[in-house]
Amino acid sequence: MVKRPVKVKITYCAECGYEPQALALAEALMKTFAHNLSSIELIPWYEGSFDVSVDGELVHSMYRDGGFGDTSKIIEAVRRHLAEA
Repeated sequence: MVKRPVKVKITYCAECGYEPQALALAEALMKTFAHNLSSIELIPWYEGSFDVSVDGELVHSMYRDGGFGDTSKIIEAVRRHLAEA
């Protein structure tokens, strides 16, 4: 059975200059999952945000969890969604 690719959404504060962190996370996800992702959506936002959702599930929020999120934990969240697909 072919697994359904998952969608990752990264919302980051553009006015805070969080683009490098968003791009680094997107690169790590592309290198890890390649064609197993349907898309990585980068959304420039404001108010200090840095949120990551996988198939609609918020897996990291700067407001809730602090910081930019551990890349390995975000990768594990994507793996979990792929296993459920």
